[in-house]
Amino acid sequence: MTDQPIDLKFTVLDVVPEPYAVSPVLTAHVSIAADGSGVAASVHALALRCQVRIEPLRRSYSDEEATGLSDLFGSRDRWASTQRTFLWQHCTAVIPGFTSNTTVALPLDCTYDFEVAAAKYLHALRGGTLPLQFLFSGTIFVKSERGFSVQQVSWDCEDHYDMPVSVWHELMALHYPNSGWVRLTHETVTALTDYKSARGLLDLDHAVTALLAEASEREVF
Repeated sequence: MTDQPIDLKFTVLDVVPEPYAVSPVLTAHVSIAADGSGVAASVHALALRCQVRIEPLRRSYSDEEATGLSDLFGSRDRWASTQRTFLWQHCTAVIPGFTSNTTVALPLDCTYDFEVAAAKYLHALRGGTLPLQFLFSGTIFVKSERGFSVQQVSWDCEDHYDMPVSVWHELMALHYPNSGWVRLTHETVTALTDYKSARGLLDLDHAVTALLAEASEREVF
């Protein structure tokens, strides 16, 4: 058996919510095809790494979405210089041996934390798709005359996938039904609690709603 360079081709098939995970996780199903000098190749194992990036320039936005994206990109007139592809996350997987092709599941951890750029971006989207770029790298282990040889996944292995925004909203609704999480300082939580207690409100949600109503009334007058 002689060493032969192996080319891998990656195709993202879909991205779906993982229904039984403890924390919010999406699963990306990825097809991998292995080619060795024009013929089907055998891979003993693959230590795969993947960088997932968001490409905001690959979609259009409604006025409502543009308002929600102002924290990230500023006003529309600045988007030509501020909208750039940005990192969402890194993920890894160890893939057992296969010949010719296989399909793997990559876990994509998600968060509802609005201080994370990707969560801000996703929360602002009302519909359409999330334009993703998958950049693949890693180590290929191949049987050879010397036992095993090691090759690297080619630097240009990538794929693009447009994930329906509804998939992310479905995942968040699964883990945070009719609710969300906002991180506050201890001082702010204490002030909100005092405000709630002084007015006999039921919970902090009602306290924030009352404060927003008061602010809205002041703006009107």
